[in-house]
Parts: sequence; structure tokens; C-alpha cells
Amino acid sequence: KIQTISLTEDQRLSLEDGYRNGSKPQFRMRCQAILLKGTGRSNEEISSILGCTAASVYNWQKRFEAAGISGLKTKSAQRRKPILTALDEDSVRKAIENDRQSLRVAKANWEAATGRTVSESTLRRFLKTLVRDIKE
Repeated sequence: KIQTISLTEDQRLSLEDGYRNGSKPQFRMRCQAILLKGTGRSNEEISSILGCTAASVYNWQKRFEAAGISGLKTKSAQRRKPILTALDEDSVRKAIENDRQSLRVAKANWEAATGRTVSESTLRRFLKTLVRDIKE
């Protein structure tokens, strides 16, 4: 049995607006999927029209039923907290100034002073960011 969505006039209008004027293509495709679902099409039909999987259509339907059109928007990613921040800038600069020739020694000194550990690549990336900020 095909599950359909009963759309109110306001929901249909906001979905059509999202489909036509949405800023992201993923959001526009999700709006179109819900509009097609409102016309009585199956998830398989919609997935073949949009070039996605039927499971995606089902998930979008559940998100729309739970949160309305805002449920179709892409959620912000949960990012890992940075290891080194702007608060560490002074301590890293001091460690580098004390031993400019060896990043490994400067890293070891910084780790001993702060009690935190970082990889050399993380420290190198942080230093490149500092240099970029100085140049700008």
C-alpha cells in the first residue's frame, strides 16, 4: 500500500516555494519529493524521478511529518572541537621562538608547559594558520 501525505494549502505553497527558490539543491529535491508524495506517488516512483533511493524518500517523508518544511533542511554538522585555538596562540609562539630550528623540540617544550599533546601535523597546520592571519 502506498503511503500518501495530506498537504494543507499552506504546506503545499511553502513546499513549492522551497522547490523553486530554495538556496540548496538538496533542499529543493526534498521539497519536490514531498510534493510528489502528496500527489500519491510511491517512494520507488519518486526515487526514479529524482535519482535517489526509496529509503531517502521515506526518511524525508518522516522528517517532514515530524518537523514540517524545516525538517527538510540540511542539519548543521557536529564538528570536532579544535585542539588548538586562538587562546593557545601566545604559548605556541613562545615555544617556537625558544627553538626555531626544530619543530619537534618546540612541540615537546609546549607539551611540557601546557600538559596537552598534539601531533606535529596539527601544530604545523596551526602555525600555517597563524602565518596566514599575520599576512592578512
